[in-house]
Amino acid sequence: MHPAAPAYLRVVRTSGWYDLIVTAGFATPWTYALLHRLLSAGGDAAGLGTMPALTPMQTLYANLMGSVVVVWSALRVVRPLPLHGLLDGIARVLFSLWQAYALAHGGPRVLWPFLVVEVTFGVAQLAPWLRARTGAAGRESVRPS
Repeated sequence: MHPAAPAYLRVVRTSGWYDLIVTAGFATPWTYALLHRLLSAGGDAAGLGTMPALTPMQTLYANLMGSVVVVWSALRVVRPLPLHGLLDGIARVLFSLWQAYALAHGGPRVLWPFLVVEVTFGVAQLAPWLRARTGAAGRESVRPS
């Protein structure tokens, strides 16, 4: 799949829908408090642990992240472009690193399903760019001088 292919743009749009659905609850203090309770209850029921106690600073950072991701998600849903997929793939690498860091330092195991999705969408959005780049580099090396 090439980054400009319609199938690639569907991946970009789908990742936007996923992010919009998953992060909308982080965007306000009220929805985050409810989501925090749901994640804790779900993590506890699944044996993945509960979320840490809710604090004003945790809420602030969740709201900041949620607000930015909701806007970024809406852009990818409304106007998916190859560049949006590339940038989102890079952002997913960063999100994955920080989720893995949190898990390695005692973060709640309820993060694991989110980490799996981040890595999956990151690979799906970056792999076509890497293939296109290596393909172009290969064509350059066989071009006559």
